[in-house]
Amino acid sequence: MNIIEAMKQRRSVRTFSGTALTPAQKQALEKAVAEAAFPFGGSVAVRLRNFDLKAGYRPGTYGFIKGADTFFLLAMGPDDASALSAGYGFEQVVLKAWQLGLGTCWIAGTFKGSDFNDGQTWPAGLKLKVVCPVGTPATPSLTEKIARFAVGSKNRKSFDDLFFCGDFSTPVPTSNPFREALEMLRLAPSSTNSQPWRALVAGSTMVHFYYKPKSALSVLDTGIGICHFHETEKFHGHEGSFSVLEAPVPPHGWKYLVSYTRR
Repeated sequence: MNIIEAMKQRRSVRTFSGTALTPAQKQALEKAVAEAAFPFGGSVAVRLRNFDLKAGYRPGTYGFIKGADTFFLLAMGPDDASALSAGYGFEQVVLKAWQLGLGTCWIAGTFKGSDFNDGQTWPAGLKLKVVCPVGTPATPSLTEKIARFAVGSKNRKSFDDLFFCGDFSTPVPTSNPFREALEMLRLAPSSTNSQPWRALVAGSTMVHFYYKPKSALSVLDTGIGICHFHETEKFHGHEGSFSVLEAPVPPHGWKYLVSYTRR
């Protein structure tokens, strides 16, 4: 499947078959990590770690994950640049895994850090913030169904509640060249389905990105969404770059992050 199909079809997977990854799958995932871009600076590290479930060792995810023996570990610095880059870069890996037929699930906070950090040494200033199981999806367990219902995974805010054009009250016209990329952003995953991202389209070549703080993960979540936006732009052959500009002052409670300019 292409990247647009992957973004539309991807879902969080919490129940896995227990089938070990093949060497080819591991190689493809490690290649995806090596090729991932982290364009907003900061400090980020991603590792792939296997746990021997047959030996009885099961890393603590408080019952949310079943049957997974392989996890990505995502460590980052404490600043917004690191969080934004981490969200953007690791979502590229998540989408690649889906294209390979593998399921994943971003997990932040609901895991026992000592289990995953055992034997790991991170560069100075970086801390493990996210773990992500990866493997062959299985029929969802009752726990997974309850979790999906609880966070309202299928209930997303409307396009016109999130994105604006020219000012912060005018909807983005259906003819606007950024419409599809923003829709792919809208479909991105976020912690507890909080969808903190906001955007203001300026003409036909620029988009300013903001976020409305929902939790400590809001900047990370916005990085995930911006990844979807940019992957759509690249899929259609559009070149562009990110930079911090003197963007329009947003409504109360929003915070500006970065702007995208299509060349």
